[in-house]
Amino acid sequence: MKRALRRVRDGAALDVTEASVLLAARGEQLDELLSHASRVRDAGLVAAGRPGVVTYSRNVFIPLTRLCRDRCHYCTFVTVPHRLDSMYLERDEVVEIARQGAAQGCKEALFTLGDRPEDRWPQAKEWLEARGYDSTLDYVRACAIAVLEETGLLPHLNPGVLSWAELTRLKPVAASMGMMLETTAERLWSEKGGPHYGSPDKEPAVRLRALTDAGRVGVPFTTGILIGIGENRTERAESIFAIRSASRQHGHVQEVIVQNFRAKPDTAMAHDPDADLEDLAATIAVSRLVLGPKMRIQAPPNLVGDEYGLMLRAGIDDWGGVSPVTVDHVSPEMPWPAVDELAARTAEAGFTMRERLTAYPKYVNAGSPWIDTRLHSHVAALAGEDGLAREDAVVTGLPWQEPDGGFESTGRTDLNSSIDTTGRTDDRRTDFGSVYGDWDEVASELADQRSRHGETGAGTVPSRLDADVRAGLDLAASDPAALLDPAHHDKAMAVLTADGAGLEELARLADDVRRDVVGDDVTFVINRNINFSNVCYVGCRFCAFAQRERDADAFRLSLSDVADRAADAARDGATEVCVQGGIDPQLPVSFYADLVRGVREAVPGMHVHAFSPMEIVSASAKAGVSIREWLTELKAAGLGSIPGTAAEILDDEVRWVLTKGKLPASQWIEVVSTAHELGIASSSTMMYGHVDEPRHWLGHLRTLAEIQDRTGGFTEFVPLPFVHHNAPIYLAGLARPGPTERDNRAVHAFARLALHGRIDHIQCSWVKLGDDLSADILRGGADDMGGTLMEETISRMAGSENGSERSVEELTAIATGAGRPVRQRTTTYAGEPQVLTPAPRATPRLLPLA
Repeated sequence: MKRALRRVRDGAALDVTEASVLLAARGEQLDELLSHASRVRDAGLVAAGRPGVVTYSRNVFIPLTRLCRDRCHYCTFVTVPHRLDSMYLERDEVVEIARQGAAQGCKEALFTLGDRPEDRWPQAKEWLEARGYDSTLDYVRACAIAVLEETGLLPHLNPGVLSWAELTRLKPVAASMGMMLETTAERLWSEKGGPHYGSPDKEPAVRLRALTDAGRVGVPFTTGILIGIGENRTERAESIFAIRSASRQHGHVQEVIVQNFRAKPDTAMAHDPDADLEDLAATIAVSRLVLGPKMRIQAPPNLVGDEYGLMLRAGIDDWGGVSPVTVDHVSPEMPWPAVDELAARTAEAGFTMRERLTAYPKYVNAGSPWIDTRLHSHVAALAGEDGLAREDAVVTGLPWQEPDGGFESTGRTDLNSSIDTTGRTDDRRTDFGSVYGDWDEVASELADQRSRHGETGAGTVPSRLDADVRAGLDLAASDPAALLDPAHHDKAMAVLTADGAGLEELARLADDVRRDVVGDDVTFVINRNINFSNVCYVGCRFCAFAQRERDADAFRLSLSDVADRAADAARDGATEVCVQGGIDPQLPVSFYADLVRGVREAVPGMHVHAFSPMEIVSASAKAGVSIREWLTELKAAGLGSIPGTAAEILDDEVRWVLTKGKLPASQWIEVVSTAHELGIASSSTMMYGHVDEPRHWLGHLRTLAEIQDRTGGFTEFVPLPFVHHNAPIYLAGLARPGPTERDNRAVHAFARLALHGRIDHIQCSWVKLGDDLSADILRGGADDMGGTLMEETISRMAGSENGSERSVEELTAIATGAGRPVRQRTTTYAGEPQVLTPAPRATPRLLPLA
């Protein structure tokens, strides 16, 4: 204990062991611990620009449903259907509670409910279906919109464990969300008699994934721990450190609640002792020291008796939600203190109490990265310049759905051409230090992954015995598609990592298969890339294209400018436009279908190859419809196919290091599979040579093969070498400088063999590989060069040195260098390309985007 306190006194970082020791501090040692925690808290408040200010949120508690599929042994909030008059609050009841709160000056609507009750209770499912809802989360979304529009309160949603897709869908209707981690002690969930036994949503791994997914989606998030439910001090400390890790990676944890267990009658834990308040104070203090001065830490004021001063000494700087209207439905036996009383008790300890919004000032002031565009006006109506609640704010309903329409082009709209002349303004965006999360935490996660698999991350080729390579090549010659069979894993890896004579033999076999399958023609499409916006806040760590709205290189194109570029492309012989952009929060939900219609109207017959799976997921979530519904609308508008980009590596282990906030692999698979089922073809891609290893390449190809076996919708496979020069993850020192020439040749050749019988066309990306290496790869299994592009901004922003376009003559020269003839193709490799004529230009209808 003395050593741990000395380290705290010296400002040293604590480890789990030291933190667990400090949790036992009592008497004079506890006083010293609290003093150090207070000092750290005070420094954080000064840094935040509000010294001596303790916050709270004036709210209403909306118990949307008390049904739940979990069986926590201490909970009295959850009940069973026969004890309820209704399975859920009706929408009008929800709005009435919120309206009463607005009349009392409340600004937060706290939605609390059980996890997915329809999975356990047929009565819940029947109630939802009778009102036209597919799930509890659909109903939560609808009620949140009603509260925003009819009362002006800001929803804070606590619906339990949510997936990445569910968080994405709910973010546009909630200023913040939350879920208590409670504990990472798995035994309390897995062992019979434990407080979480029989509760699927209380598995620590499940809750940790939800916590990190919230960060990936960019949701201001509240979490916390529940102490005194049977965990030991080490387990408690581990829970605090787990929250710190997630917060450092993504920066989304806005507050941590340290809550003490209180025994409740009629529960399995009714006779367990309450958590001691000195134990609570010690836990708050350790949490403050571990989580640091920037974290906001809360203790529920109705659960601490008269010990307000003790909790403030321990290092809290927030009292959480306090309602003048509703009871605490989770602990109804413990009434909220009156706001005036709480302010007085806070003042006695030397602090001023100020009201905040459900989202903390850091997130309110940052805006779009954290607060959805459709909530900006709602938040602005209640927030002061400092991001706290405005005392004179009038709480009233505001429209939630943004107006549909176009907007004028803004920003550096000539980036598509000037990138090749003046280049980018800087090698990184202006929020480099924050948008990608904590680089040290990312490095630690990457090191842990490599340690588990015995990898160095240096990109070196594993040494292989000649016999291993020979066995793999023999399999490739006799049954190439069998390389993806897990039974032949070692042979596949030997071939994939072969060098020297083994690599040459691999390339020869691949080229023989290519000749048998598609002949000697090297194909290409005359197309134009059109990037309609590079404004994006997802924070993919490999992406050098995305910019903040205020960055010098940021731009948006109007729908009319997109159509004009498509018409120009047609005049130059193009049959396809490939359209992609950043996940721009300012785009209206109508933008995507309007873009497709606009291009098709400008150039009848133009193939629109548009929108990555990430764009599709984000747009459908923003629109509040399913992926299938969204794609159906786009197809009706004229969408021809989708690019299979945003795949990167379809392995979440490496994916979360590489991309931070991009859709998980399962969601990518769902999007492309759904597209294929609807008759919308797609390409398939893999970006390699960064923080990945050859085993990831093999797993990625297996995933693509499984999808193709089910749907048959992939037109080609496009390996995409990582361009490192301006990539954030490379600038941070975590990624390799792209794949080697050996890697590039091996990946293309191996893909030709392993995908044999499934995907006939293997494309080489001249913009990433350059002309000479492209010609070499065409001699080793590839049969396609992609397109003329006409403009290529994404790779050029990353530092690609191979230009933004190639003429037909230049593509012909590359093929000639490989000793092959060329042939123009269509996007889907079917039929003959047609000459397209732009339609007479119609006057565009443009509406300004607010």
